[in-house]
Amino acid sequence: MPTDLPVRNTIRMSWQRSQASLVDADQPAPSYFAGIDYDTTLTRAARPVIDALSSELTNEPVCIILTDAKGVVLDRRGGDRTLIRRLDSVDLAPGFRYAESEVGTNGIGTALEVGGPILVLGEEHYTGVLRGFACAGAPIAHPVTGGLLGVLDITTQAKNSNAVLLSFAKLAARRIQERIVEEANALDQALLSDYYAVCRHTGGSVIALGDEVFMINSHAQQHFDSTDQAALIDRTRDARGGTKPVTFIADLPSGTIARLAYNPTFLGDTLAGGVIQIKEQRPGLRTTSEGRVPALPGVAGTSALWRHTIQEVLDATARAEWLVAEGESGVGKLTLLRSVHDYTSPNGRLAIVDAADPASADELLSRAGNELESGADLIIQHAHLLSGETIEGLTELLQGARDGSIGRDPWVALTMLTGQTGGSEQLGTQLLHFFPRTVAVPPLRHHLEDVPALARHLLSRAGITGVTMSPAATNQLMRLPWAGNVTHLRRVLTEVARRRRSGVIELDDLPAECHATTRRHLTRMEALERDAVVGALAAHNGDKTAAAAALGMSRATIYRKIRDYGIVS
Repeated sequence: MPTDLPVRNTIRMSWQRSQASLVDADQPAPSYFAGIDYDTTLTRAARPVIDALSSELTNEPVCIILTDAKGVVLDRRGGDRTLIRRLDSVDLAPGFRYAESEVGTNGIGTALEVGGPILVLGEEHYTGVLRGFACAGAPIAHPVTGGLLGVLDITTQAKNSNAVLLSFAKLAARRIQERIVEEANALDQALLSDYYAVCRHTGGSVIALGDEVFMINSHAQQHFDSTDQAALIDRTRDARGGTKPVTFIADLPSGTIARLAYNPTFLGDTLAGGVIQIKEQRPGLRTTSEGRVPALPGVAGTSALWRHTIQEVLDATARAEWLVAEGESGVGKLTLLRSVHDYTSPNGRLAIVDAADPASADELLSRAGNELESGADLIIQHAHLLSGETIEGLTELLQGARDGSIGRDPWVALTMLTGQTGGSEQLGTQLLHFFPRTVAVPPLRHHLEDVPALARHLLSRAGITGVTMSPAATNQLMRLPWAGNVTHLRRVLTEVARRRRSGVIELDDLPAECHATTRRHLTRMEALERDAVVGALAAHNGDKTAAAAALGMSRATIYRKIRDYGIVS
């Protein structure tokens, strides 16, 4: 402990957390983060407040510091030269993270841990070089959602400290929250104005999508049942936060195909949200003579979206059309193409050439040419990685195949990542004109109803028998965003099966990442923190107080972590 003198219980508990985090008691070591977004709801609302405060404190030995919800410094104003030099010497500057777990007890990190305002005076700091400061930190919460946005901290030298610092910090934090409400009202008004204008102009189905606003008009509610509405709402996640117009397709459970056109709404230079127009398309879904899409070897899933994707590929192969399977990494593009080929040409041979292989252009072209001459059909995987030299050679090779100068008329397909055209414009101008159709293979998050069938299929393909999924575990898997798609699901199931080789996989058997339903991308540090919280909850049978104590954090903090990460315990 820094001292044996009597201290407030809040400070003593902070010291214990700092000690448990192995914080250096002599010198802080805050992490530095580059590429921080300095244009957020918090920074926009705080800017005029900090401007006003700093103008009143010019050349005074007081510094105003704004951080995000993780303690990363976003802004630092005011202060005389001596104070600024001292703050620089301890890295209390923009980009550095002043979390309690990294620098010990301080007005920023400790305010975040306790979830309330706190004044930390000189000797109350955990690390020695910070004891020359006094700092008052007041958390800033979103006035509508209640979510923690950051901390407003007032720092001075310890010899200049007084109780007014904390009142000053709390008043500034309150004014920032008021500004957030003012900006939110203006942004919401701009969004709603566009929404009502589109509703009046089109008379069709419209959705308004903002940070705190989600509206779906009566036309959409009348024309889509509750299941389709849920699918539409899930599909709009891909548009949230977009600053450019975009159009995308949603295959709904009813079989309807909906075209969603998103247009952003701005207030000045600030994004207020966006308006989505929905138009229905109902193309006839071609099926087998029994009235259904055939079951294909090697793939699993019966959702309307997945069946429609299979049928698109089947239609193309039935007409001997060359095609491009496009989608995110891990969605099963190659697997789908292989399965359709095995179904439509059970006696035909299929060759796969991977553009990601470290072979030379000559080697890749030679292999592709040999396969085509031998009578094989061909898939070129990762075509977006093809070099300009290879594209020129392939263009000549495929032209020969089309002209009949290379063996029989083969079937050829490409796989590509969504939105990628490679490093050369030649992919689009020379190669892709051989491929009249592009089939979008959907990410797993767009057909989560296929997860149970996929889980059974993947376990079976891995040779894992005698293991079944409990309803609770299955339901949890269906709630996750699956950033790595089917490949991600396969990895998770393989990890589970290594520990549970027979019987029923229960919710507690799933790895830590499966107990959090947050859809935002987590940094490596956040993922480790999430796993630690999940592990502590599991070790203490869901007792949040005991888990918090084991992790050295307050009950308020663990509840916030559980909410932020969407942890299901």
